[in-house]
Amino acid sequence: MIRVMHRSAKGMLTMEYPAEKLAEALRDKRGLVWVDWLTAPPEDCEPILRDVFGFHPLAIDDALHEEHVPKIDDWDDYVYIALHGVNFKREWDSLDTDELDIFLGSNFLITYHFDPIPAIDRVWAACGRDERHVRKGPDHVLYEIVDGLATDYMKVMDELDEAIDLIEDEVFDNPTSKTLERIFALKRAVLRLRRILSPQREVLNKLARDDYKMIDAKDRIYFRDVYDHLVRLYDLNESLRDLVSGALDTYLSVSSNRINEVMKVLTVVTTLFMPISFLAGFFGMNFFGPVRDPGWTNPTILAGALGLMILSPLIMLGLMRRNGWI
Repeated sequence: MIRVMHRSAKGMLTMEYPAEKLAEALRDKRGLVWVDWLTAPPEDCEPILRDVFGFHPLAIDDALHEEHVPKIDDWDDYVYIALHGVNFKREWDSLDTDELDIFLGSNFLITYHFDPIPAIDRVWAACGRDERHVRKGPDHVLYEIVDGLATDYMKVMDELDEAIDLIEDEVFDNPTSKTLERIFALKRAVLRLRRILSPQREVLNKLARDDYKMIDAKDRIYFRDVYDHLVRLYDLNESLRDLVSGALDTYLSVSSNRINEVMKVLTVVTTLFMPISFLAGFFGMNFFGPVRDPGWTNPTILAGALGLMILSPLIMLGLMRRNGWI
């Protein structure tokens, strides 16, 4: 799907501009063209990027056929930017990333992505409601997009924090093998978020400080603001990683304590029945059968043996409590 937004030099905004007239719109150097592709086949996009916009084949290949961590390439008259949106799925405790490929020129902005990105839709709708969002040029529209991505990152951080709190409660209440699986899933999500945040932070740092022709100097402060947000998000992500590691250590400690308690109970039971087993093995329990010595079969010997069997574990239990073993 392709959608084209055009604002002419006279301030006329068209939200559904015909894609066939892109070349005509690009000749308006004081206008603005925003082309957004969603799940569009590369073979449909490549002719437009090559013939209408005149992009370098390597830049087109980066956008349409390859996956990248966040980066920025300067092609003199335009820049190619790869960014990532994030989506946290609570039911699986997994983090999905959506690559967003961007071409930014002096009078155009191109966004290409396979999956819907909420930040793109929000900015597109805002531009349709209020023409002032596109009045400052494509670099300012790009700022609103990356600012929306940073906002979505913060929402994901909050969801991760809430999921970690729930898993910490579960560790103390009723830890199971599923709890361990969830901890590792959250750990993978936090690590994946870290691998995206670090290079994306550097991209915003370059947009805020480097001298690109298509970015107005007075707009760099906006990118610097988003960079500050990403620095804070990176620090929050490090805190989440520590929380997940702490939850894992706590789970292992709780599991070890539970195993120790079980082994303690089993050891006490075994120890209490040990004298009974010894007595039963020693006397053979032949109180009612014919033996050579009839003295072993009278009721008095039977009562004494039973009393000894009863007293032995009680004495052992008393000694254990006295020594503080149980």
